[in-house]
Amino acid sequence: MSGREPEVVALGEVMLRFDPGEGRIRTARTFQVWEGGGEYNVVRGLRRCFGRRTAVVTALVDNAVGHLTEDLVLQGGVDTSLIRWVPGDGIGRTARNGLNFVERGFGIRGALGVSDRANTAISQLRPGAVDWDAVFSSGVRWFHTGGIFAGLSDTTVEVAEEAMTAARRHGVTVSYDPNFRPSLWADRGGAEAARDVDLRLARYADVVVGALGLAGKHSGEVLIEQDEVPDALSEVAGRIPGPRVLATALRNVPSAGVNDWSSAAWSTETGFVTGPRMPGLHVLDRIGSGDGFAAGLIYGLLIGAGLEGALAYGTAHGALTMTTPGDVSMATLIEVEALIAGGSAHVRR
Repeated sequence: MSGREPEVVALGEVMLRFDPGEGRIRTARTFQVWEGGGEYNVVRGLRRCFGRRTAVVTALVDNAVGHLTEDLVLQGGVDTSLIRWVPGDGIGRTARNGLNFVERGFGIRGALGVSDRANTAISQLRPGAVDWDAVFSSGVRWFHTGGIFAGLSDTTVEVAEEAMTAARRHGVTVSYDPNFRPSLWADRGGAEAARDVDLRLARYADVVVGALGLAGKHSGEVLIEQDEVPDALSEVAGRIPGPRVLATALRNVPSAGVNDWSSAAWSTETGFVTGPRMPGLHVLDRIGSGDGFAAGLIYGLLIGAGLEGALAYGTAHGALTMTTPGDVSMATLIEVEALIAGGSAHVRR
């Protein structure tokens, strides 16, 4: 890294997202290309909306597709100096770059993601490949990773644990998002194996985002209703006593284009608190909204806004992320704070 060092570092895969717009993947003739990834989206939002210096630790194959991904990351303002470049063999036999085809959904038709990410460069990352002591001794304040990265392979679980341990050793605040993806675990033990990994890694975190993913026997086992959230977060707190903050976005989905959106959290200092409620939120593209919530939450905690204030930043930023296409946030801090203050959709001139 060079110049002004990052405050927040994320560890995760960055894929190319192919978006057919209002159409379907199966009938598309053109796609718009974005970059995206569960962990990366968080630092991208922190950089572009909230003005924090951020970096991503990832791996890409050193070919034209990898450098397209790098160029998109650079456009997002995220430091790329920690990217590990892996030699390519011309056809992706030994390593490749991840692709993600995503359609947004409309009305009764939900969003659909078709990922093409097996054997990617980042999935082959092994412990010892990154000098974490060097990364965390340069003024980093916050480290973020999650279950998507950990779910890529058996070695990425070990890398995540290595990185989180090093971050704690350097006094860096650590956040973790379980972010369960069934496709990553389909032939590796399913939801039960993913839950074991999440419980193993979440104990190193100070803040768990998407904490309801750790309620029940495994992610997605039960639908948690609004009035059940306090008990569910208490259950998670008893299961992983390490984190001091458990936070979650809350979503009800009447249709792909209309979501009820809110948030809640628990901390050792405040107990259970709730964030703003945004019922009937009109959605253009919901993909990445949970990561937008995480970015706003982290920003609020970094600036000392308190847990309720951090929930407000997260909820508003996640909501605005759903109003634009692509995984990444296009919101501004002014827009986020106006929404928190009760702003409307009137034209600004």
